[in-house]
Amino acid sequence: MRPLLLLLILGVLPAVASALAPRPPPRFPGPHALRPRRVAGAAGAVAGYEYETRYFRQRLDHFSFLEEEEEEEGGEGFFQQRYLVGRAGEWAGGGAPIFFYCGNEGDIAWFAPNSGLVWEAAPRFAALVVFAEHRYYGESMPFGSKEKAYNNSKSMAYLTAEQALADYAVLLTDLKKNLSSEGSPVVLFGGSYGGMLAAWMRLKYPHIAVGALASSAPILQFEDIVPSTIFYDLVSNDFKRESLSCFQTIKDSWKALEDQGNGQEGLLKLSKTFHLCQTIKTTRELSDWLSSAYSYLAMVDYPMPSDFLMPLPGNPIKEVCRKIDSQPDGTSILERIYAGVNIYYNYTGTFDCFDLNDDPHGMGGWDWQACTEMVMPMSYSEDGSMFPAYKFDYASYENDCISSFGVRPRPQWITTEFGGHNISLVLERFGSNIIFFNGLLDPWSGGGVLKNISESVVAIVAPLGAHHIDLRPATKADPDWLVSIRKSELDIISGWLLDYYGARRGDLLQRATPVNSAAS
Repeated sequence: MRPLLLLLILGVLPAVASALAPRPPPRFPGPHALRPRRVAGAAGAVAGYEYETRYFRQRLDHFSFLEEEEEEEGGEGFFQQRYLVGRAGEWAGGGAPIFFYCGNEGDIAWFAPNSGLVWEAAPRFAALVVFAEHRYYGESMPFGSKEKAYNNSKSMAYLTAEQALADYAVLLTDLKKNLSSEGSPVVLFGGSYGGMLAAWMRLKYPHIAVGALASSAPILQFEDIVPSTIFYDLVSNDFKRESLSCFQTIKDSWKALEDQGNGQEGLLKLSKTFHLCQTIKTTRELSDWLSSAYSYLAMVDYPMPSDFLMPLPGNPIKEVCRKIDSQPDGTSILERIYAGVNIYYNYTGTFDCFDLNDDPHGMGGWDWQACTEMVMPMSYSEDGSMFPAYKFDYASYENDCISSFGVRPRPQWITTEFGGHNISLVLERFGSNIIFFNGLLDPWSGGGVLKNISESVVAIVAPLGAHHIDLRPATKADPDWLVSIRKSELDIISGWLLDYYGARRGDLLQRATPVNSAAS
């Protein structure tokens, strides 16, 4: 999604320029635009998943050889990588499995409690749980601090998926050695970007892990592998399926937003209508904030309440559309829109105003990744979309990245490094033991693997599922289809482990039972 620095740069442009300029869709994943607060869901849920926080001295650059003085203890050639280790008492040790979560673009203490499947399945396999934090996120900061790590393009140059995967491989190798458990099979888990990393790690380091569960992993969202409009078309379809009038109100709101924001007085009125903490300088700031809300609502359109991104009710798009549609006659389009997005940004009613530049989950490093190797072209289609038409323009994208970071993107690098074109043929010949889960309500499913590729590279698709819902903690409200999907995933993982150990070691494992039996 749009880099935060880019938003700040655009914020100084005149309002009329913003109105005339094309509005590129925000980049994945982007800020959540709320005042700083505690990590969503972390404090309460973590209590149920006990772990020890550890740190590993990690090399900054795995693919070069540093000068001797840089390798000394305390030198900038190393950093402390944080990782979380589950209770050792539940691990059988001596070659028992290790469940390893590939950290995403954020604080690992945020992802850990929102990945309940890993914790809840581990005791059934006597597995050790490890959640590794991605470099440049959370506490895993090179150069000693976020300010120094994010200082410039030179300091950020080591923030890549390749370096992160090497971190995980080195960490796992060292951990198994220290635990005298070199024979332990590793199963990788990950959701969203973490799911991409899990799949790529299985392909790049097959000797490190026996298999990977890649949930909601849009590994095909690059170049022209899938249509650039697919993400926002799916967001639009999610709203249309709930309410055609809601869909149309959102579609009409963009022109109303531009019309009202023409001039300083209009911008002040918009800021008051949407309860913003500061007066906006352009309508683009507000439109990005709104489109981000719609995108995230589509991602977390779970049938049960959640607080992964924000505290939300079950079926949040239905609630948003109910708010938009149920306003009294005479309510303006923009007032209806505010009533709807308030469900996403302020469902708890605890915020008096909204800061459009906030990043509560510490995901700002993704702006750099999106401007270097993680180039995901995105457009708004002319027909059938609730967003104003926009065609991805690489030249403009490149110029934005040069202005923001002084770097040129490499749009073909990810497919060169990890593949993507002719994915079925390639994975059928060279891949094995990967589960790709996708929920079709999730707009990222458009860039996901939706069909079985081989007997061991399988796709599990949930028509009513949202973003990595299979990884979510089990609840009593889970629908039967979700219980069944989790059971299928764990059965497949159990098969990988049985194959690894062979018949004589099979007594270490039990066939997985439905994970949310613990919640009943």
